[in-house]
Amino acid sequence: MACSKMRPALRLCASLRCPLTLPVRMRSTAAAKAKEQAAEDGAQGQPCPLGSQVDHMERSENLLHKPCPAATMNFENTQEAYKSKPTWELLRSLMVFWLCSIDPLVDRNQQLLQLSRKLLGQKLFEAMMKMTFYGQFVAGEDQESIKPIIKRNRAFGVGSVLDYSVEEDLTQEEAEKKEIESSTAEAERENIGAVQREKKYQVQPGFGDRRGGVISARTYFYADEAKCDHHMETFVRCIEASGGSSEDGFSAIKLTALGRPQFLLQFSEVLVKWQRFFHQLAADQGKAGLAAVEIELEVEKLKESLANLGIATKDEIHNWFTGENLGLSGTMDLLDWNSLIDNRTKLSKLLLVPNLQSGQVEPLLSRFTEEEDLQMKRMLQRMDVLAKKALETGVRLMVDAEQTYFQPAISRLTLEMQRKFNKDNPIIFNTYQCYLKEAYDNVTADVELSRREGWHFGAKLVRGAYMQQERSRAAEVGYEDPINPTYEKTNEMYHRCLDYVLEEIRHNRKANVMVASHNEDTVKFTLKRMNELGIYPEDKKVYFGQLLGMCDQISFPLGQAGYPVYKYVPYGPVNEVLPYLSRRAQENRGIMKGAARERELLLREFRRRLLTGNLFYTPQF
Repeated sequence: MACSKMRPALRLCASLRCPLTLPVRMRSTAAAKAKEQAAEDGAQGQPCPLGSQVDHMERSENLLHKPCPAATMNFENTQEAYKSKPTWELLRSLMVFWLCSIDPLVDRNQQLLQLSRKLLGQKLFEAMMKMTFYGQFVAGEDQESIKPIIKRNRAFGVGSVLDYSVEEDLTQEEAEKKEIESSTAEAERENIGAVQREKKYQVQPGFGDRRGGVISARTYFYADEAKCDHHMETFVRCIEASGGSSEDGFSAIKLTALGRPQFLLQFSEVLVKWQRFFHQLAADQGKAGLAAVEIELEVEKLKESLANLGIATKDEIHNWFTGENLGLSGTMDLLDWNSLIDNRTKLSKLLLVPNLQSGQVEPLLSRFTEEEDLQMKRMLQRMDVLAKKALETGVRLMVDAEQTYFQPAISRLTLEMQRKFNKDNPIIFNTYQCYLKEAYDNVTADVELSRREGWHFGAKLVRGAYMQQERSRAAEVGYEDPINPTYEKTNEMYHRCLDYVLEEIRHNRKANVMVASHNEDTVKFTLKRMNELGIYPEDKKVYFGQLLGMCDQISFPLGQAGYPVYKYVPYGPVNEVLPYLSRRAQENRGIMKGAARERELLLREFRRRLLTGNLFYTPQF
């Protein structure tokens, strides 16, 4: 236990961290080779660095005598939870949460907002919004106006994840039209022969407006390359603002803002088909049903299967393996397979997929136009610009998760950024949606790759924002529902993924995770596991995240106890953020109705201030 005494012998053993004492969690051939080398070095008496031993021993001794924050954490202490808020903000929160729980108001919020604007005029309308909904959930209009909130939150131990939340105010018809045009390749429009596309990875009428049924996630629609450049420049300014406002800030981006969604759809389909092919080969070897990272294929049988399918000749397949130094131990896992496929299917050779009927590796589409090829490359270039800016300013960059038909490509491109920019520090963070059935496989595979290659793994764990939309689309289009069947199963998945990453942090200090959750039980589970595994707040390996204007009773006690905790801080002009606020009111009504405890705590703090003569309390910082 992190906050209990350890026997001296165990403490010494834990503090040395020599290769021989580390629990081994590696499964891949490359990792196994590294493990064997470490064992040989230890057997030959190669010493661990003495300086790091002494430093870690001193750190361990100091921490043993410190009180454990997790043991004294109290989310019921309203005085501490709302210490950063003047009384009028408590009343605003109570009013906003109450209004958001009234269905008729929420259902007609757009009409009511338009009517209010006409009656009050623009200036009075904006003033009213800043005193109510906008003021509750949005930090300000621009980088300058958000500084007071960032500064105040920081004074009370809470950092910021800046998120420029402007959305186009499109009708459903306009959104559908834009999505269909930007998600359809020229070859598909001309109906030129191609490998059979899967419906899941094609734009579907009725689901072109990706805003429907989405909780707390802004949506971008492709207009043209100039608009993507504009989004990139906005993200650059957001990164710069985050770097200028704090030393340890985050900034959030969405990849659908940086390029044409057609590319994300096609690349996702390619990745999924190759992974499915791997699992089919595993089933042929009697290894179906195992977790993705636990599957190890026998190389000789694999070569034989590939040759029998006509994917390549035996000599070509042999050259693939020897050229990549793969399968030296006689087995190949999923990560080895991905490495092999990467070098067979470069983007410059088009997006290639295995066709099991013809026994050939074929392009997903018969051709790309020159402009489509340039659009692909520009998207990658924009991502590179943002990652370099984040590295330059010392800001962590969080890549938000999106719909499952985009997500394989988003995760893979984020992974490539991590391999490039996370060598020394965790700069790029990927987002994992734990309501997905495949969440655990995704997390474990990426952790394994980071461990094997030696870069810093960065993850944000969320439950997910697209459940209603994903389920409706899967049912109507006709593919398997990607979402866990129940809320309880999603909770189990979240805790399973989180526990795996926490174990990795314990054994490998290069892993980092943000627990992005408003669920108090999940936060308590995290604190308990951190305590058991010896992970301390000052290690800055585990972060907590909540939305601005919600769950202050969790955020601020964590921050004041020394845990790294952050608010997602949306900002943007009032009129341009209204679509975001309108959807938040509609889609968060369930959350607001369930926020009875938060309203109870706010009311309790208001009464406490009233009865103790602190009604006009103003935070000092």
